[in-house]
Amino acid sequence: MVLVTGPNGSGKTNLLEALHVGTQGFSPRSRSDAQLVRFSAAAGRVRLSGVNGETRFETEVSLGPREVRRAKLNGGTLSSAEQLRHQLRTLVFTPDRLAVVKGAPAVRRAYLDRTVGRLFPARATLPIEYAAAVGQRNAALRRLAIGASSLGALTPWTEAVATLGSQLVGAREDALALLAPVFASCAGSLGLVGATLSYEGEPVTTAEYEQRLSRDLERGLTGVGPHLHEVRLEANRRDLRSYGSQGEQRIAVLALVLAEAETLTDRVGSRPLVLLDDVLSELDGDRRRALASLVAGAGQTMLTATAAQAFPAEPAQSLLVSPGEVRAL
Repeated sequence: MVLVTGPNGSGKTNLLEALHVGTQGFSPRSRSDAQLVRFSAAAGRVRLSGVNGETRFETEVSLGPREVRRAKLNGGTLSSAEQLRHQLRTLVFTPDRLAVVKGAPAVRRAYLDRTVGRLFPARATLPIEYAAAVGQRNAALRRLAIGASSLGALTPWTEAVATLGSQLVGAREDALALLAPVFASCAGSLGLVGATLSYEGEPVTTAEYEQRLSRDLERGLTGVGPHLHEVRLEANRRDLRSYGSQGEQRIAVLALVLAEAETLTDRVGSRPLVLLDDVLSELDGDRRRALASLVAGAGQTMLTATAAQAFPAEPAQSLLVSPGEVRAL
């Protein structure tokens, strides 16, 4: 475990953000490259080297406000920077990730779909394929409603939505079956007792879509399916989105990250890089000690704090960040 300390505004979050960009090809904070490049600079570059499992790797990501983001892995140019996330695994906790609990269902679905891609790489494209099929079906519904198309043109897209939707629901349920018990354990260790993770929604058959055709035609939208399903996070049967305190919501997101890290480690044999930014600020002493126990000796985890005393364990390495400099202690 690497402890990164420094006063507020010194650049601790920037360091973790650079590690995320260098291993995933994008920032967890912003998709605008203009916000990633230093003021007055024309471009930026992140270069990393490390070990993934037992294999050494080197990455380079170049970005700029007026340039297409470019990435290299072991000297080879990738077709897109975000291809890095299919080769290297990095998980991150930042304060704005509370939206996974506090936000709309779409935020939780997107989080789960990214988890599906990491746990089951062969099914990583399912969310994209399903969304594309729904978009095509919606367009076909609108054309049919104004008489510009026929029912026969809609049928293939209905079948595609039903087939891909069933596969996507299965993938999401499989991912949650792996995550849920580990999530409950991690959350319990951090003081959130009775935490559960569940999926709300069933696959929709072609026949069911055909039965509700008149309603979908009226709205011009596909009104049922996994694009509208929910992922529920609860504690003692309380919906954490509506009834959880800020501290409980924070612990739930942290437990999600730690649970996925443990699950990925079990499936692939090597632990992902885990980046925990400002995770201690709302944890009391007991929960800080529990977190220290969860991350101790569990692969490379980087955790930021304003002072070393905030973390109640001896890290494997300590880094002190000041503006423009990172120094090992």
